Amino acid sequence: MDNKDPKLFSDFPKVSTQEWEALINADLKGADYEKKLIWHTIEGINVKPYYRAEDLENISFIKANPDDAPYVRGNKKADNSWDIRQDIEVDAIAEANKIAVDAIKKGATAIGFNATNVKSVEDMGILLYNIDITKVKIHFTTSHSYPQTIKFFINYIKDKNIDASIVKGSINFDPFSYLLINGDFYATFESNILEAVSLIELCTTALPAFKILTINAHYFHNSGASIVQELAFTLASANDYLFNIINKGIKVDEVAPLFQFSFAVGSNYFMEIAKIRAARLLWAKIVEQYKPVNKDSMKVFINNTTSNWNKTVYDPYVNLLRTTTETMSAAIGGADSICVSPFDTPFKESDAFSSRIARNQQIVLKEEAYLDKTVDPSAGSYYIENLTDSIAHYAWDLFKKVEEIGGFAEALKAGYVQDEIARTAQQRDMDIANRKLTILGTNQYPNLLENMLDKIEDTDADYPETPSKYKKLKVYRASEAFEDLRLATEIYVDEGNKKPAVFLFTFGNLAMRKARATFATNFFGCAGYEIIENAGFKTIEDGIKAALDAKAEIIVICSSDEEYVDIVPVITKGIKDINNDVVITLAGYPKEHIEAFKEAGVDDFIHVKTNLIESLNEYQKALGII
Repeated sequence: MDNKDPKLFSDFPKVSTQEWEALINADLKGADYEKKLIWHTIEGINVKPYYRAEDLENISFIKANPDDAPYVRGNKKADNSWDIRQDIEVDAIAEANKIAVDAIKKGATAIGFNATNVKSVEDMGILLYNIDITKVKIHFTTSHSYPQTIKFFINYIKDKNIDASIVKGSINFDPFSYLLINGDFYATFESNILEAVSLIELCTTALPAFKILTINAHYFHNSGASIVQELAFTLASANDYLFNIINKGIKVDEVAPLFQFSFAVGSNYFMEIAKIRAARLLWAKIVEQYKPVNKDSMKVFINNTTSNWNKTVYDPYVNLLRTTTETMSAAIGGADSICVSPFDTPFKESDAFSSRIARNQQIVLKEEAYLDKTVDPSAGSYYIENLTDSIAHYAWDLFKKVEEIGGFAEALKAGYVQDEIARTAQQRDMDIANRKLTILGTNQYPNLLENMLDKIEDTDADYPETPSKYKKLKVYRASEAFEDLRLATEIYVDEGNKKPAVFLFTFGNLAMRKARATFATNFFGCAGYEIIENAGFKTIEDGIKAALDAKAEIIVICSSDEEYVDIVPVITKGIKDINNDVVITLAGYPKEHIEAFKEAGVDDFIHVKTNLIESLNEYQKALGII
């Protein structure tokens, strides 16, 4: 186009926000704007249905460039590359090495090791055999003693005549996480700070590129915390470490660059992108208050792991879809490294196949989707910039509440952090039980033919309840309550009992009977029951005969509210007169007729407001399954 030509959109008239709002309200035809179009998130953020350029006017960081303070746009400006990290949890040193070498050959650029059994420099040599630690980053995720492990690592580097300045990685030193999981500090908070100081002094010259302090934010996420809570408590934890270490005489420019944030990434796609950006923004704001000489001290290395909280035992291949969108959120948000959990980890140790798929998800996003090519691709998006700003404001307010308590250590001792997360987790559990929040294949659209009992190698018993000095976080998966129900059915059948059957008594209005039959199928399918479907009966008598012949434990009447008035008494009498033990359930909840239907013989009502967990537990008890 000739530069003298008018701009492409110059002939289009500008439309004001007021005009858009007027049109939207007209289309709503009197419906409540707030209820219909405003998304009220669990974080307390009210997300609008659309954003415009004017919504960027009051956002302070909007003009920041990549690799410039406050680093909301990340630490990179040449590209958006990240480390493909694989964490290996096996205890056996030689086996861990074998897995790591294979992973590196197939695309991993960073490895997380469980170093609990590394008791000598020789052990370290076995663990790192055939691994070029100048090219592959090494992260020690677990250790009997981090100072000891680091000393072995440093001596290994010296023995191999490796340039320590180019060796990168981290140790998972995080006393607060230890308390949250185990109920107390390993020794005392003061001794932990002194240990951190000694680690910093040890690594300053011996491992200058190593991250020493890891903030395990994923524990918050995997305990059911909201995005705002995960971010606020991460910042409060890091600030408490920073403050106390500086008070021991370490300068801010020496300690701040040693931090690593390890966030989990859930399936709330755009919110998770914004969370990572907001984390960089707020950490820069915190470090700035300590007056660093080098502005690069305000940067932070962010590792992202895919969420465990939303992963499922049933329909496990859906986990692949979940981890793909989560990895995309992390990449677009500017993660420095990403660790994708294999899809089968909720029920077994990952194998070569599932680990390969997990790595390849990242490789595809790099090599075929080119997500590593553009720095901060979401920048300028009215929506994401506003989400970033909102999350930052809400997280900062919660961060300040923790500081008012006396800092993160005091907030943990008081149980404030644990109680706040437990409250949010309870609300999320309720939303799942009521199916306001969908877990595909678990509380909605279950695979009726699937059995997982014989495939489960490991249950989520990593953190057993034990007496503790302080409150602990409950790390769990959101689907566990549903899985327990369905596994109980599988165990019941495995012991030689008949699988409970649900007969769908479909009659009358075609649309309503089909809709309610589908609802009932999903409802009872979540418990693993056999569903006996029907196209619809021409007469009630035909339906009664078929229902009795099926010998189902539960009969669900599926029709319209209007037709229920006439057909329910006839159906219940025809069935109960011959088999009074069968459970008759009505799909729907016609309020004005509930008592009359109960008197007629209806035992239960299932509908969209039913608490699915509570209801199915009652069915399990009635059927003798639990």
